[in-house]
Amino acid sequence: MGESVNPGLRPPVMEDVAARAGVSHQTVSRVINSLPNVSEKTRQRVEAAIVELGYRRNTAARQLVTRRSETLGVVAHSMEQYGPSHILLGIQEAAHAAGYAVNSVGQADTGGAAIIETIEYHLSHQVDGLVVIAPREAIVRAIERLNPGVPIVVIGDIGSSGVHSVGVDQQRGGWLATRHLIDLGHRTIAHIMGPTDWLDAKARRRGWEGALADAGLEPGPLLVGDWSAESGYEAGKKLFAGKGCTAVFAGNDQMSLGLMRAAHEMGLRIPEDLSVVGFDDNPDSGYFFPPLTTVRQDFAELGRRCVGMILDGIAGSDPLFSVRIQSQLVQRASTAPLPPAEGTAVSAAIEGAEGSSR
Repeated sequence: MGESVNPGLRPPVMEDVAARAGVSHQTVSRVINSLPNVSEKTRQRVEAAIVELGYRRNTAARQLVTRRSETLGVVAHSMEQYGPSHILLGIQEAAHAAGYAVNSVGQADTGGAAIIETIEYHLSHQVDGLVVIAPREAIVRAIERLNPGVPIVVIGDIGSSGVHSVGVDQQRGGWLATRHLIDLGHRTIAHIMGPTDWLDAKARRRGWEGALADAGLEPGPLLVGDWSAESGYEAGKKLFAGKGCTAVFAGNDQMSLGLMRAAHEMGLRIPEDLSVVGFDDNPDSGYFFPPLTTVRQDFAELGRRCVGMILDGIAGSDPLFSVRIQSQLVQRASTAPLPPAEGTAVSAAIEGAEGSSR
């Protein structure tokens, strides 16, 4: 660590750095703000003086000059879930790379009044822009009524709306997952969707339905979970107690994990008897048994595009109104072609289990 030029008296200021480096304070300012027209040799000399003196930028003084806080506010919701938590990480990485701090506030209440109150909190702290992670429609409706006075971007697959938004094309992701199963020869494909009030869950369901309709197939059984492995397990038990299927598209990886446990208890082999596709590609998915085929979301790109839109708005340019990022199918060992003349493995397993219990 560098030492102050006046130990015990005051911290070093820009003029001290300029004097130590033998340059003007304007040159020091250009180096600090990563501006051009400074030679590499001069830049290195200034940076060495900054380290030697322990100089730190006076953020408060800078805010008085620029009238900017260099801080973005984030209203985060459902942070216990994999998707929203990694969206926040993507935003933080992109913001820090652009020289901005992030002030995030978690919000458990999805009511419009609670969301507006949280946004007002951010505005009272002079943030330069706002990001709202909006997994539920009620949040989007509340934001549409706002006039915050700073750029605001909503993250979510919100469709047409009166706010700027960035989101992964969830419907396309659901279509990719289901199309993969269809291409493997499966014709009865079930779906375990997430909570019915989540925009992403509804979009993934539409993708499942659309891929089946494109192939001239009827939708298989539909069950609803809450994103947890436990709900996937319970949905699997209900599924295997009813009509047979040869493949399942689960709305996220955690529900896939629970489903696979239920299948194992029924004596079903994955993928020989049942193919399973998840969604998210969380870090554990490649270590399921067998490793899970899933749909990957690029949260880092989501953060970059979101922060880019905010910065465009701060700079006074007109950002894109809506950005959709494509997802990617990641094929692993939980899916396989449907063997010829088969397709009743789940039904046979169920009948066998029922017969042994009589």
